[in-house]
Parts: sequence; C-alpha cells; structure tokens
Amino acid sequence: MRSNEFQVIVNWGDTDKAGIVYYPNYFKWFDIAGHQFFRSCGLSPNTLEEERQIILPMLDARCSFEKTLLYDDIITIKTQVEEIKTKTIKLRHEVYRGETRTGHGYEIRGWVKQTPTEIKAVPIPDDVLAILKEGLHTNESGKRPLFNA
Repeated sequence: MRSNEFQVIVNWGDTDKAGIVYYPNYFKWFDIAGHQFFRSCGLSPNTLEEERQIILPMLDARCSFEKTLLYDDIITIKTQVEEIKTKTIKLRHEVYRGETRTGHGYEIRGWVKQTPTEIKAVPIPDDVLAILKEGLHTNESGKRPLFNA
C-alpha cells in the first residue's frame, strides 16, 4: 500500500510546562500527516472537494505514546494505508525521533460526498483505490517528499 513520510521540528508551543510534548499534538501531527499523505498521491483534500465534492472527515483516531518528545526534537511521521473498505480509509501513523519510535496510531477517514442538500458516505471509486494501493513513489531525486508543518 502507498505510504508517505515527512519531518517536523517540535516547537515550544507543542510542549507543556516541563518541556515535554503535550499529548494532543500527536493527533495534530496525525491530521497533518493525513493531509500530506493525500497530497503526496495527487488527492489533495481541496482538489477532491472542488472537483469531486468529496470530503474526508475523521471518523476515528487512536494513539499509543511510547517515548517522551522534547522541544527542538526533529521527528519523522510515517504514514501508510493500512486498510481500505468500501467507504473508509484507515491510515497508520508512526512517529520517530531518529530510529526510536515514540508513538503510533491510526485515523479512519470517510469518503463522503457533500452536496448542497446532503452529506453521505459513498463508495471509493476505482481510480482512487488504484492510487491508494500503489507502491511508494519518490520524487525526482529518488527521495521521499519532505514537508515542514
């Protein structure tokens, strides 16, 4: 299945009084990672909404915290499609400081059609399924895309 990764520097505002990352930031990073993932495979949420009237609401999210992160740590968030159902996509996220995994979790997003009169889950089309099931793509230099959030 397709995957993506990018790096983020832990900012002062991401930490608590003790200088340790405040746990809700993992969910913020998962959300950013999900959007970066969809952009990386040509399925930008803005484009989906404009061209297909599709939105990708969060239906479920979970995170397990394993190691402490601190101010100025550089982290890598790795995202991979874990499961695709008829109307949902499950993305697995892993957060690393160097080689050490500091946390992991998932988010489940719906494939939802939004019209002026209703919002309802619809089947993910075959062209999108093909994109999501493709192997890892790299940029022209042969490296994975790097984004800062």
